[in-house]
Amino acid sequence: MVEVFKTNVEDCEHASWIIDRIHKKFANYKANFDLEDCDHILRVKCPETQIESQSIINLVRDLGFYAEVLQDNISPVKRWNIYSN
Repeated sequence: MVEVFKTNVEDCEHASWIIDRIHKKFANYKANFDLEDCDHILRVKCPETQIESQSIINLVRDLGFYAEVLQDNISPVKRWNIYSN
């Protein structure tokens, strides 16, 4: 399972600190940031269980930052009929 969060974390030191706290609280989670993305993405992975999204949001908030689950905006796939001559 992977959950992606939009955050207001902009600094690498803060990102490392938050990741460290996530790993200490949730030993089976693997977290990383993409601070170059416009949404300052926090990705959290866990192969064994579902991600406790609200717990991650609360932890980030308790550390003085903002996080929300980034919703999937998958556009419908257009199907093209291909005919051979």
